[in-house]
Amino acid sequence: MSFAARCGLHDAAREQALQHASHLLASSGIELVRFAWCDLHGVLRGKTLVASAFEKALHEGVGLVSTLLLKDTSDRTAWKVFEPGGTAGLPGFGFANNLLLLADPASFRQLPWAAATGWVQGQPWFQDGTPVELDTRRVLQRALARLADAGFAMQCGLEVEFHIYRIEDTQAQLDPQLADWPGAPPRVSLVHPGYNLLAEGWADLAEEPLRIVQRTAQALGLPLLSLEIELGPSQVEAVFDVTDALTAADNMVLFRSAVKQALRRAGYHATFMCRPPFPNIMSSGWHLHQSLVDARTGRNAFLRDAPAPGSTPARADHTLSETGERYLAGLLAHARGMAAFCTPTANGYGRFRPNALAPQAVLWGRDNRGAMLRVIGECGDRGTRIENRIGEPAANPYLYLASQVHAGLDGIARGLRAPAATDAPYGSAGERLPTSLGEALQALRADPGLCTAFGASFVDYFVRIKESEQRRFEEAADPDEFQRREYFSRI
Repeated sequence: MSFAARCGLHDAAREQALQHASHLLASSGIELVRFAWCDLHGVLRGKTLVASAFEKALHEGVGLVSTLLLKDTSDRTAWKVFEPGGTAGLPGFGFANNLLLLADPASFRQLPWAAATGWVQGQPWFQDGTPVELDTRRVLQRALARLADAGFAMQCGLEVEFHIYRIEDTQAQLDPQLADWPGAPPRVSLVHPGYNLLAEGWADLAEEPLRIVQRTAQALGLPLLSLEIELGPSQVEAVFDVTDALTAADNMVLFRSAVKQALRRAGYHATFMCRPPFPNIMSSGWHLHQSLVDARTGRNAFLRDAPAPGSTPARADHTLSETGERYLAGLLAHARGMAAFCTPTANGYGRFRPNALAPQAVLWGRDNRGAMLRVIGECGDRGTRIENRIGEPAANPYLYLASQVHAGLDGIARGLRAPAATDAPYGSAGERLPTSLGEALQALRADPGLCTAFGASFVDYFVRIKESEQRRFEEAADPDEFQRREYFSRI
């Protein structure tokens, strides 16, 4: 019996997908296949196999060192794995032992920027055939299973802001005499000067890198809708059509990795860090559009046919169904606790500034881009949804989406009501969002609902790794240099 079969994964549908992928591999002249996995920080890691090893690896797995799950953003292991008791509380981990990565053959793609190279996405398993529950994709899968038990499915649309720069010099980054941990980023210049929102002239100036992004995304089958010039220098935005939640998260992981690689080959540097380390830049956000649908009928569960009797536009039930209002209220109730999943880097908290199209407080508004939650749509509009504007583009998509599911489900289960919509998102009303990663981690620890939903062991694991990052940031002699090396060169 194969390892995949022992894990309960290999059925007739997977075998059919495997044979289809093997046929595509052979007919396309592919020589190498990358077996990829998304780590805690939303970064793809994995191994590259020769084509002849592809089919066996889908049956028997690919070995990965377990410390890959224990790394902070600098790639330092947050546990002393070679000391007795060093991984206490992490059953199955210890002494940099082996895990096995089992890939999904249905995820097979040919990479458009790398010659004769295929790609598959996988998840880690222990050698005894049990799943690694700390894997963040499994965290979202568990959340979506809870949602399904409640009779719903989640739909998501993505608006992702990021920065693209032209690489001018890689000497500091690639000179072996200057190698460090982590290393320096390349020296770069702008692709457009900014401060001319949606300017057609700036879009023309940045056409070459934007074409690379477009062609890469479309060649991978990602549902790209538009590419836009954002306000900041060298800042752009990609907008994606609605998909189910797991597909949306998978797409985000692949998109970030793919465009960074494709642009790098053409002499450009893309970064998904929130605030690149330059003066006069604008922060980037990841705005997550979300709705629930009835799992049986497919109807938008946030849709209201007519305003609630006696309601005003400031009331959530003027626009949202009862389910939608309760979900909205759940997001508000857990906003501070979920912040560490939505904005997981020390850099990202510089975005929460007044009058910057980024939230500062736990508030919602009707089509209000200053509020944390923006309710979009009218009665009878099948596109009625909630946009969460708290996220940064460096967030792990699986954890970002899972936090929404758990918070929203809690609001539904407890029948929470939303307060009135804000008309002053930068005023004095509303509880303030965390202003640092350290404060956000404390807020997560203090949120019993989220700790229970994610599981105490996962929260302990996540907080320990992120505290390592926050501690090094606080101790850095030069915080800007820390962010250049830790985030700008890698995220």
